Amino acid sequence: MSLGVDIEHIKIEAKRKKKARTNYVKSLKNKKEPEIDAVFIEKHNEVFNEIDCLSCGNCCRNVGPLFTDKDINRISKYMKIKPGEFTEKHLRIDEDGDFVLQTLPCVFLGEDNYCSIYEVRPKACREYPHTNMKGQKKLMKLHLKNDELCPAVNEIFNRIIDKKM
Repeated sequence: MSLGVDIEHIKIEAKRKKKARTNYVKSLKNKKEPEIDAVFIEKHNEVFNEIDCLSCGNCCRNVGPLFTDKDINRISKYMKIKPGEFTEKHLRIDEDGDFVLQTLPCVFLGEDNYCSIYEVRPKACREYPHTNMKGQKKLMKLHLKNDELCPAVNEIFNRIIDKKM
């Protein structure tokens, strides 16, 4: 089974539920970190067993990942070019001093939503949307932002709030 992907519906739903979700996130401050992590990881695994990211690709169109030096070196080697050439051609330094893509959508995203560098993609892409990591309390602001962009995050929030953690 695959969750249907209607990005406009996801955005509307996330905006409609934003206040309630923000209040819910605030209510988690007294919860223990391992309890929050366990619930997020459980719901992440459930949702990603149902959703097909290739039917969406919205993250690659709207969220520019950070590129670490390790990412740059790995991708450059894969592309058989020098790290400096890769950086000059594809990256820029943002206001925080991080390497990010010069433009969106991602230049490595194909029309079929496949990533041409998937095997060596940046760490930020491998970890997105970060809902299966430890330390969820620190990621809540990011999750609220991603709620409008990622159908999986939206559904994870739906399931967690329905569970009334």
